[in-house]
Amino acid sequence: MFTTIAIGGFSSEVGKTTLLCELLRAFPGWEAIKLTRGHYRSCGKDPHACCVSHLLSDEPIVYSGREQTYAPGKDTGRYWDAGASNVHWVIVTDAQVERGIKQALGRVQAPGVFIEGNSFLKFLEVDLAILVARAGGGQIKPTARRALASAQALYLFGDTDGETARERFESWREGQADQADQGRLARLPLYTREELPRLITRLRELHSTLAA
Repeated sequence: MFTTIAIGGFSSEVGKTTLLCELLRAFPGWEAIKLTRGHYRSCGKDPHACCVSHLLSDEPIVYSGREQTYAPGKDTGRYWDAGASNVHWVIVTDAQVERGIKQALGRVQAPGVFIEGNSFLKFLEVDLAILVARAGGGQIKPTARRALASAQALYLFGDTDGETARERFESWREGQADQADQGRLARLPLYTREELPRLITRLRELHSTLAA
């Protein structure tokens, strides 16, 4: 068996991939999985940058290995550059998430794997789930709100120092977060960029315990 660590986020562009790459550098030899949910329509953004509708099939698509997944500047390429021993890119519709993520996990051969995304947490029990948020909080997308139920840590991404990031986040949580989310957010251990070594230590201890 291997250790599974989920890296989710409040929304897009909050730093999930950046954190995952930092963790890959701390865990050489681990693998990474990127989950992309697509729709049989345009997502409204630049199709050359993000849309995967042309890749969708009646079955989940799982690309593995450097030849199939390395692209400079893309998330999967960044995983390789950070030292991943293998990268799996899962492309699915909403109805294929469970099958797709399980297919990818069936290919993992490393001691551990980092999985980026939120939606698979509905179907998969991981060893630790981390949610990434901006220090200023912000809107929580529906998949992230569901992921809050299984999250065990919160990582604040931003350029401010750790103390300021914490203060900004607590101010947002108490004043602007939905009342239903406030209690869940309050119970999560909070890590800032400055406390990344402490988060890494926690993951190493968890991995050692599971390996034993």
